[in-house]
Amino acid sequence: MATIKDVAALAGISYTTVSHVLNKTRPVSEQVRLKVEAAIAELDYVPSAVARSLKARSTATIGLLVPNSVNPYFAELARGIEDACERNGYCVILCNSDDNPQKQRSYLRVLLEKRIDGLVVASVGEDSDLLQSLACVRTPMVIVDRELEGVEADLVRIDHEHGAYLATCHLLELGHRDIAYIGGPAETGVSQLRLAGFRRALAEAKVEVPSANVLHCDFTSPGGHAAAAQLLEGRRPTAIFAGNDMIGFGVLRAAAERNISVPGELSVIGFDDIELSRYVYPPLTTVGQSIRELGENAAALLLSRIATPRREGAEQRIVAPRIVLRESTGPRPDLFNDYR
Repeated sequence: MATIKDVAALAGISYTTVSHVLNKTRPVSEQVRLKVEAAIAELDYVPSAVARSLKARSTATIGLLVPNSVNPYFAELARGIEDACERNGYCVILCNSDDNPQKQRSYLRVLLEKRIDGLVVASVGEDSDLLQSLACVRTPMVIVDRELEGVEADLVRIDHEHGAYLATCHLLELGHRDIAYIGGPAETGVSQLRLAGFRRALAEAKVEVPSANVLHCDFTSPGGHAAAAQLLEGRRPTAIFAGNDMIGFGVLRAAAERNISVPGELSVIGFDDIELSRYVYPPLTTVGQSIRELGENAAALLLSRIATPRREGAEQRIVAPRIVLRESTGPRPDLFNDYR
């Protein structure tokens, strides 16, 4: 691999002058600049990012820590963050922890060792050691999706509780009273907020929630499928609120396997509005947010923090949710004919 000294020798100038051309630290003549560029092209020279970052005290890189890159939610979120960072001259290093606490801590250490300029953390698990490590981070940081106890950092998230409230109100407005909730892991803050919104809407409508109508699983389609299979084997509800769209896809599959018509016999609503929710059958009604916009908001907030690192106080941006109506929800079965 060619070095800066090789470039200097081929161009017939000092390597200090080559450095000035590369880093634009001192004016050089047009003739010298052209010689350097010709030598770089001939040798296919790649400047050392490490050396340049030491001089500039910036690596122009952002670390992004996500729990599961297979989940379309985090893929869309990463795309929004990447797009915004690229427009501003930053490269994003994506680290997928597979919901493994040890892997999360290892990746955090690697990112910090690379002297990243900023860090975006998306929905880490309930790992006290990682939270303690994040609390000690001095690199500009933005948390996406949910607050992390003990970590003072800028935050971008959707209003989980209100979104769940809107989803449940939608089902109530359609006449449903026997409504079940299949949420993510019970210990996660996101699940707790969404369950709280679900319960608030039912309490306002004076509708009781049987304990059998509240189930928890992983935030995955297999998890939603298994939970829905358990729910639909007994006295099935007329509507199910799925804690995210991936769970909702599993519910749709379980209903199809039992020849349960959606929405004729069972209404299903999800949460997140990932792109795939438009293309399953039937298309999934969901609580929407622009996931890419959420990512772009997170990136913008982080870049602002990098530009003014001494700004006091953590900033919060709470994104308002909305209902995205599609074909998986309809009137309560015994009211269906009245709506046709």
